[in-house]
Amino acid sequence: MSQKKLKIAVVGAGMGGLAVAATLRKVGIDVEVFEQASRFGRIGAGIQMMPNSMKVLRGIGVEERLRQVAFAPFSHLNRDGYTGELMRELPMPEALYGAPYLCMHRADLHDALASAVPSDIIHLNKKLTGLNQAGGVVTLKFADGTTATADAVVGADGVHSLVRDIVVGPDAPVHKGRIAYRAVFESKLMGGFDIGPSRTKWWGTDRHIVIYYTTKSKSELYFVTSVPEEAGWMTKESWSAKGNVEELRAAYGDFHQDVRNVLNACPDCHKWAILEREPLPNWSNGRVVLLGDSAHPMTPYMAQGAATSIEDAAILARCLDAVQGDDVEGAFKRYEAHRKPRTSVVQAISSANTWMKGGESDTSWLYGYDAWNADLDRPAANPNTSKAA
Repeated sequence: MSQKKLKIAVVGAGMGGLAVAATLRKVGIDVEVFEQASRFGRIGAGIQMMPNSMKVLRGIGVEERLRQVAFAPFSHLNRDGYTGELMRELPMPEALYGAPYLCMHRADLHDALASAVPSDIIHLNKKLTGLNQAGGVVTLKFADGTTATADAVVGADGVHSLVRDIVVGPDAPVHKGRIAYRAVFESKLMGGFDIGPSRTKWWGTDRHIVIYYTTKSKSELYFVTSVPEEAGWMTKESWSAKGNVEELRAAYGDFHQDVRNVLNACPDCHKWAILEREPLPNWSNGRVVLLGDSAHPMTPYMAQGAATSIEDAAILARCLDAVQGDDVEGAFKRYEAHRKPRTSVVQAISSANTWMKGGESDTSWLYGYDAWNADLDRPAANPNTSKAA
């Protein structure tokens, strides 16, 4: 436990922000979380928690809560989008990587993370406008005219991070001509059709669709796609823009009947641009550090965006705990040195959209990683570093 009591301000109360609040408190650090939204909404989207992130969630005490509500797929199943032919299957028994693989609604994961921190440390309606570092203290300024101070700040404010702009300067996202449709809807709308026991990715020549249940009872399912579209359609990521379900069905009109069964039952959908960013030169500036999407935003193709944010949270807490409240800047550098090699590789593989298509033989470097026990002085596991750190 930390001997010199640190006070950390976390900007953003999404998955990464709540996860790092929970891991920091676990090692005895005081935390305050500042979120610009006025409330937490139930955004209609699914999310996959792989064994690597589930180990962190186990450590902060929310694993059992998630097991009660989430769907546990038998495998990662990859099929040809047109013929249905099996391309690759990776069974995901808990014994394989030391933790379960669960699929759930994003709101259920967010609720679980929120349950791991006291509600009175989460401050809503706090839109950050600036940061100032002086004398070992960071002052946060908010749009409502209020301020707060902390020994250090964690920027977990997502792909449009103001903290990132402060740390490394503004960066422009890159649109490579891909958009995504997504929807969550009740399984009963499919009239008895069962999508099967696995999370299935259906691969087409220039598009794909991932389909899975989000509830233990299989009462609800989710899909997310990636299709080509002109870059001018949208210039900013948005989870709330409505999509045209008829356009969506047409985009997959030549796909396997199982896919069309799902899309024909879908009542409506959302649509957003898939924007990318290059790995950052550094993740910290003095006593301000980045985490999750703020540091390494990813395409959704490996289902590792939230997962790597949650991994970050455990490593950052361990690095700060190790300095006993003293060398905060050194702790941030150690955190970055361990995490950046891994997240950069995941970013690149996800961008290329090649994961589980059939090429890689070793998946243990990704799913077997344990952020609670990894060697902090070795780069985190990735295909270019022989074994998991």
